[in-house]
This record gives sequence, structure tokens and C-alpha cells, in this order.
Amino acid sequence: MKGENFENQAIIENVSRRNMLKGVATAGGLVVAAQFLPGVAMADGSQAFQYKTGAGGMPGGVVWDPHVFVSVATDGTVSIVTHRSEMGTGSHTSLPMAVADEMEADWSRVKVVQAPGDEQKYGNQDTDGSRSIRHFIQPMRACGAAARQMLEMAAALQWSVPNTEVRAENHQVVHVPSGRKIGYGELAKTAAGLPTPRLNTITLKDPSEFRYIGKGEVKIYDLHDITVGKAMYAQDIRPEGTSYAVIARPPVVLGRAKSWDAAAAMKVPGVLKVFEIPPTPMPAKFAPLGGVAVIAKNTYAAIKGREALNVKWDDGPNADYDSDTFKQQMAETSRKPGKMERNEGDVDKALAGAAKVIDREYYIPHGHHATMEPPAATCRIVDGKPEVWACVQSPGGTRGDVAKLLGVPEDHVTVHVTLLGGGFGRKSKCDFAQEAALCSKEMGGQPVKVIWTREDDIQHGFYHSVSYQHVTAGLDENNNVVAWRHRSVSPSLMSNFMPDPKRESALELGLGLIDTPFDVPNLRLETGTAPAKTRIGWFRSVNNIPHAFAMQSMVAEIAAETGRDQKDFLLELIGPARIVDPRKDTSQPLWNYGDPFSTYPIDTGRLRAVIERVAQEAQWGKRSLPKGHALGIAAHRSFLTYVATVVEVGVDENGNVTVPRVDTAIDCGFCVNPERVRSQIEGAAVMALTISKYTNITFKNGRVQQHNFNDYRVLRIGEGAMDVRTHIMPHGIETPSSGVGEPGVPPFSPAFFNALYNATGKRIRELPLGDQLQA
Repeated sequence: MKGENFENQAIIENVSRRNMLKGVATAGGLVVAAQFLPGVAMADGSQAFQYKTGAGGMPGGVVWDPHVFVSVATDGTVSIVTHRSEMGTGSHTSLPMAVADEMEADWSRVKVVQAPGDEQKYGNQDTDGSRSIRHFIQPMRACGAAARQMLEMAAALQWSVPNTEVRAENHQVVHVPSGRKIGYGELAKTAAGLPTPRLNTITLKDPSEFRYIGKGEVKIYDLHDITVGKAMYAQDIRPEGTSYAVIARPPVVLGRAKSWDAAAAMKVPGVLKVFEIPPTPMPAKFAPLGGVAVIAKNTYAAIKGREALNVKWDDGPNADYDSDTFKQQMAETSRKPGKMERNEGDVDKALAGAAKVIDREYYIPHGHHATMEPPAATCRIVDGKPEVWACVQSPGGTRGDVAKLLGVPEDHVTVHVTLLGGGFGRKSKCDFAQEAALCSKEMGGQPVKVIWTREDDIQHGFYHSVSYQHVTAGLDENNNVVAWRHRSVSPSLMSNFMPDPKRESALELGLGLIDTPFDVPNLRLETGTAPAKTRIGWFRSVNNIPHAFAMQSMVAEIAAETGRDQKDFLLELIGPARIVDPRKDTSQPLWNYGDPFSTYPIDTGRLRAVIERVAQEAQWGKRSLPKGHALGIAAHRSFLTYVATVVEVGVDENGNVTVPRVDTAIDCGFCVNPERVRSQIEGAAVMALTISKYTNITFKNGRVQQHNFNDYRVLRIGEGAMDVRTHIMPHGIETPSSGVGEPGVPPFSPAFFNALYNATGKRIRELPLGDQLQA
């Protein structure tokens, strides 16, 4: 069989057959499988694979051992463990699908099992940063291939024939010379007793043999249960004897309760207990905000009890946080020289000698994830061992944080991961799971579910950072850009983990600023200071959103001022196909999404290719459009993926804006699951249109001013009736897969506003759109 051979190490040796054979009871019957053993984690996470990734640098590293991830029942059912959280991205499908493909399993006979939080056993479980496929397609292919070879070996042993005479095919093993066949269920017991093959002896399938990988024909595993309401979310978990808790949290970050009326709350029928959760000083990571918890027999009683508390607050040091004032302060900061983060040539001299200088400022407010499922978690503590059910993106991290909070060993904590009704980064922060643990402890270990209402969620989140961007370009007498200066001012999400740095960190600079791809002889990127006055958290695409909005809006503004086509000028500014390596010109090490630059360089050839592809597909400059309609274009590299988007907008005589069509070209390397890629690009269009039209969290006296979807709007279903067309750039398996969940968001807003300018002649430089067309 043709295939790719992995090189180097990684083996479980001298495993006795007697100790390996274990019977594991599951919902589907008796699974005769290997005992779950500690997986094989490689020192750098990927050195034994075809190409290197940053997976080994993540907590837990990489595990690929089929004894951890695969079991086969005697009836032939193959159970595959998924160690990543599912929130619509397809992690429950795509990674198990890769295992199934390599092990020649029939997908209709596969059962996907969610792993609990345990990064020592399963490897890294932090489901954010668009890393699941990027970091684990190679390990999961190896896992499946190893399982296939173990099943083939089991058949060879059973038939007493050489391994070279057997071949796994569609859930059975065939003895090629005789045509004899045996099903996986019949081989389960023998295969379970075999040691994991050495990694350098595993033969992967040739891509021509793929059944599922790269085809896009496998629907998401949970689709039926989600559709009919059988899927289990955190809100659905109700262990016997569960009580329910809501918490009055301080309306201002770092505030605390001065007084409250516990007696009044206890008079509410059904209320069981009232107690204080003390605040945590910054940097607090994901610790609870603090406040006063009310535990009751049902949610209604808990909410009514909270209303009766009449809490008086000490608002603390952030009581002066005001969005309007802060915006003005950031604007003033952006107009002064900042810290030089990347510098090429002499920008000051080039601007001073430019024939024309174009200077623009852009503003992006705070945003909130507003997941359709607000946070929820349940905890019980039995014999000093906490058991948590939660909609968390990082179950391994949650396990560690709960253990630390309660002062118990980490291996005493079990974290069950439910489906997530949206995540977008909010559910990477496990404050709500820690609240549930504290409530259970207060109730003597009884199960307690912490409920967040929509108002709780919107007013007490980890917010997408507010940002002010100031871009200045110098043009020569031929309208060539000879100088580009971009100043970025934004509070840092690192304020959760260290004393507030008051400017973007290396990580945040790597999100679409420091990797600016333009071919300009004089280029300077700067940051200005801005303190964090609330909890800053990562949000789908993070700082790529403001960086791309400013950069790609400025490109279109220069094109308009110089009478050039937006697409042509964008390609001109990017310049020829080449590798951009800014590392020698930066103030701190380049953060390349945690992955090696050698595997994922900044390749302007790929960026140019998605621009040219999307322009072709959208018929840029060739399509006849109705009155009031126009196209806009933008492109951006994020999460190591290249995306270009063309948005068509329509504006009627009353200023109402519609988006009839969106074309997006995406280069994510080898595309493992095209169906999920299309889904993510469609979802990104809906979310990014919400960001463009409505997203705006504001503060007054330190308090969030929005409460629910009446004043924190998200796109309504009629507004999102877009024809979203996804164009995936073709690549073979040799091209490293890159991120998909987030990269569709950043280019959308600038493409939308560029189209709006082309339709109306009005340039919008502040998000969201709101009523600016009517102003």
C-alpha cells in the first residue's frame, strides 16, 4: 500500500497482553478494548510528523495513542474519543472522521465519545485559536493508522498468516490471497492486547484512498440530536438533588458588595442559602468576579431571592470608566508617537518628503460574545472530589482552575464537557464553573447549578477590547505609497494574567498588525498605552478585527483618493509573491499564532491568490448591479490562513442596508472537511455583519450600559439571508492545514464598509454602522 512513513520515536513498549485486556462497559454494550493508558507526548509535539506545529508547546502537548482514543465493541461499533469541545466548528466530527478514515472504519458504525478534562491523558484540550485541525490532524491520522495496523495484525495472528497478506477495508480485514474476511468486532479482543506500533512504522493512507478526509460529505455528528432537541447542553444537566444558584455580581470590575439583605432573600419561598463570593484582585485570570450568591430549589426562587438582596456596592477603582472619555483619550494617544513595534526604512523622512499624506483614524468599540447559550455549570463534591458539568472550551484548564480554587489535587477533579451553544472565546474562561464549585462546597457538596441570565452574560463578560487605530500613508508624485505608519491603541487581554501592560502584547501584535504584508519601503508599526478598565477577553478573531478594519479601509481610501480600483490597488500594495519575514525588524519576538514560521510563513503569494480568486468568483468589475448596490473587497491573513472577501451591499432610498451576497476565498492549506469550512465561513459572515452593524458595549460609571438583545443587538434572521459563497483554495495533504473557525471574520467588516462607500459615497470609520448613514 502506498503511503507516507512517519519518522522517529514514540512507542509504548513491553506492555503485557494480560494487563492490556480490559472490559469497558459503555452505553453501546460491552467494549472489549485496551485499558486507557497514558498517551505518548512528544517533546516538541510534532517532530515525528510530516511537518512541525506548535501543538507540543500547548499544555498537555500531543497524544495520538489509539489505546486512548479508540475502542471496538464485539458488535463492531467503533468508539472514538474526541478531546476538543464542540461549539459548531465540527470538532466532534472532523477529528474522529480522520481517525475513522485512517483505520478504515465505516462512519455509520462509529460512536463519538466526548473526553472529560484531562490533558495528561488526551493532550491539549484548549479549543480556541483555530487550532483543533491545525494541531491535531496529523496525530489523529496517526492514531487511526495505528489502530488499523493493530487490527490487521490481530487478523494475521488469528489466521496465522504474514501481516503482508492482510489489508483493512471498510470495517473488516481481508486476507488478500484467499479472500477471507473478518469484521472488526471479531478482532476487538486480540487487537486490544497489542502494543501501540512505533510511530516510524505507521503507514498513512495515500490521499487517493481517503473515504472521508477532504470530501465534505460527512455531516456533523451531533446534527440529528441538535435538530430534535436531544443534544445535551450545560443548561440541561440536572443531577439528582440539584439546587440552583444565581449571583449578584459587582456591576464594576474590582467592586465588591458593602451590604446586602440576606434575611429578605431567605424569606423568598424556595431559597436555601445566601453567601458572599469575595472578589479576586487583578490579575485574576478567570476567577469569579465575586458578589453574593443565592441558592434555591429552583431558578425562579433564586432570581427572586437575588432581587430581594438590595446589595449596596463599593465600585472600586474602575468606577470612572466611561466609554466616551476613554475613546477621546485613545484618540489623543494615537496622535502621538508610540512604542515602535516594527520599523523598516525611515517613515518620518518619507512622510516629510511625500507629495501627498493621507491620515485616517478608525474606532472599534468593546464587543461581547453573546453566545446563544449563556454560561452555565453544575458541580457536586463527593468524598472531597469535585465533579463539574460545563460548557467550557478548555476542560483541562477548567480542571486545573477548579482544583486550585478548592485546594484539591487536580486528579480529584472531573470535568464533563457538554455541547456548547456558541463559544467564540467566552467559554474559554471558566469563571462560571468555578462559581458552581464554590456553591457546591457551600452546600456541603450537594449538586448546584449556576445559571447566568442573558443580562448576567452581557453585563459581566470578558469583553472584546476597545481599539483606536491611526493610519498615515505618504504618496509620491506618481501616487505610489512610499510610507505607511500604523498606530494601534488598545487595552490588553494580558491584564488577566499579569500586571496590566497597558498596551498590546506580542501575542496581540501578531494578530494582524506586526505581520502587515505591504511592500512599502518605509513602514512603521507602533502601539500606544491604554489601561484595562474591565475584563478583556479574546473574541472570535481577537485583535485581527480592528487591525484588518483599519488597514483594509485605509487601502480603499487611498484607492478612492487616487482614482484606482480597490482590488488592483490592494494587489499593488501587497506587491509580488514573496515571504515576508518581519522578525529582524520587530521590538519583540514575532508571535506566529504559536506555530513555527518555517511551517507557516507569511506568504504574500497565497494572499494575492485568494484576492484574485474571490474577485473572479464575484465578477469584480464585470457584474451588473441594481441601483444602490455596490461591491467592496478586503483580505487578511489570520490564524495562518489567507482570506479575501467581496461583500455586495444594497442601500435603498431610506438608508436601509442589505447584504444580498458575499463571496469569500479561503486558503487554509489542506482542507480536511470542506463542509465545515463552508459552514464556518457562512457563520463568520453572519457574525461579522452583526459586528459591522450593531456590536457596541459601552460603559458609564464603570457599568456596562447594555442588558439584553433589545439594546445589544445581534443580526435578525431576515437580515442574515445572505447568499454566502465559499471558494476553497485547493491543496494536497502536503500543505499544512491552518485555522478555519476565526479567519472568515476580519476581512468582512472592511469589505462591507468599502462596499457601503462605493454605494453611497459616505466613508464610515467607526464601528458599528448604527445610524451613521442618516447622520
